[in-house]
Amino acid sequence: MIRRIFAIVLLGLVIYACAKVPMSGRSQLALVSNEELLPMAYQQYNQVLKENKVITNTPDGQMVVRVGKRIAAAVDQYMKENGYEKEMQGFAWEFNLIQDAIVNAWCMPGGKVAFYTGIIPICKDETGIAVVMGHEVAHAIAHHGRERMSNAMVMNGLLGTAQAAMGQNPTLTQSIFLQAFGAGGELGMLSFSRKHELEADQLGLNFMALAGYDPREAPGFWDRMNQGREGEAPPEFLSTHPGPNKRKEELIKQMPIALEYYERSKAK
Repeated sequence: MIRRIFAIVLLGLVIYACAKVPMSGRSQLALVSNEELLPMAYQQYNQVLKENKVITNTPDGQMVVRVGKRIAAAVDQYMKENGYEKEMQGFAWEFNLIQDAIVNAWCMPGGKVAFYTGIIPICKDETGIAVVMGHEVAHAIAHHGRERMSNAMVMNGLLGTAQAAMGQNPTLTQSIFLQAFGAGGELGMLSFSRKHELEADQLGLNFMALAGYDPREAPGFWDRMNQGREGEAPPEFLSTHPGPNKRKEELIKQMPIALEYYERSKAK
């Protein structure tokens, strides 16, 4: 009887707390609000910046910021024009290049992006940076961090909002928050599922196109990422499935839609 009641309550909660991912339309669980999530994300991001060397006055550092602002502006405009302004409440875009040989980039909830110098040679140029930037911005726009936290709360029997979960089990809830942000892990990096990575690839391709970057350059980035890595451990940017070849295939499938966005950006 108790299990049945719990299942009914859980089903009602899932239905009540569903959200739609902008552009893809996928339904996702959303137990945590931006008001609860973003302050913790921003605190973690600032901690990462304090603990690492941030590169600012170099061509690469300035290029990361320039590309980030350009894509963010295009995404903000798209969200406004398509009725998603509420999804952007509390966002505060920020883009930084960190000195480290690791091949990776990530984005905290709310638009806090970090690139590592190790991925810049693979990006090769501004359009290559836009490929990665679009992907990372997509994680934030699709609220993958929020979804990950919400799923973890349900799996651990924490029902209701984050505030309610803190009342039920503050220690466990705090641990879920930290894991969702990657806190305690290497350089605060997040690790997303195959589903989230493919969705970020799809949305990111569209986002770079909206910003006026040619999406046809994206498959080439994955070729460069994959070159000479046979038998080696994958870089952190590839540490979750799918692999480069699968991602490239999916990008090519999505290319006609991205090219429509690209043509619209050139017409403005």
